Amino acid sequence: MQKAYNNFFRDKSVGFPKFKSKRKNHSSYTTNNQNGSVRLENGCIKLPKVGFVKIKQHRQIPEHYTLKSVTVSKTPSGKYYASILFEYEQVIEPAEIRSVIGLDFSMAELYVDSEGKEARYNRYYRRKLEKLKKMSRALSKMKKFSNNWYKQKRKVAVLHEKIANQRKDFLHKESRKITNFYDLVAVEDLNMRVMSQALNFGKSVADNSWGMFRTLLKYKLEEQGKYFVTVDKFFPSSKLCSVCGYRNAELPLSVREWHCPDCGANHDRDRNAAVNIKNEAVRIVMA
Repeated sequence: MQKAYNNFFRDKSVGFPKFKSKRKNHSSYTTNNQNGSVRLENGCIKLPKVGFVKIKQHRQIPEHYTLKSVTVSKTPSGKYYASILFEYEQVIEPAEIRSVIGLDFSMAELYVDSEGKEARYNRYYRRKLEKLKKMSRALSKMKKFSNNWYKQKRKVAVLHEKIANQRKDFLHKESRKITNFYDLVAVEDLNMRVMSQALNFGKSVADNSWGMFRTLLKYKLEEQGKYFVTVDKFFPSSKLCSVCGYRNAELPLSVREWHCPDCGANHDRDRNAAVNIKNEAVRIVMA
């Protein structure tokens, strides 16, 4: 609590400390490692005032890593997680740019790349939407804070967690596939919150989780010394002809294909935008 107040007085944009209620969906606390108060031993983690707790450790920690802190959190589905922060030194050599790809956001497929390939996103939220509606409707009709209400609430939370895990799994695999193959990845700097509100595509934008996908791409590229470039959101990627540079004055969202009057090229809207994003990113890096 003292740390929260110190942060608030240091920078008002941090916000006033918020009361932690057991009614909130996400409960967590963070503790620092002081003289071995937090450590990993024999498949257990030692926490201050708690002692050793058995855990499922998903990766081995190298010996030269220094444990700094741990954040213990409880999800609405009743699962506990320990997120452990380590400090280590790593020298990253810049990679030579040999392969470049541009990604254009697609509402249906997550993205279309400059080579014409699509992510083929499975739209996990949309596929579970009807089941989610039925479970939420049943929850709303139960007496609040009753035993049945808590049981049903946990079922809804488990379903939400499953959808989130499916989405994360897909995004991690897709981002890893791209970052292992390409040295420079270019995307458009879109404001997804504004897009979801202005175009009334809230559920579709949230289901795609384009922001998370960009974050995964960025850190996976940087840890390999590769490059992640964002092109300005006002760059007319869809309106430009990627062959001759002709620019359309207007191009409504309903137009998915168009013909260039200057060079005669036929363009798929998303692939043409991805090619333009790729070319603009190369220009930015080489400038």
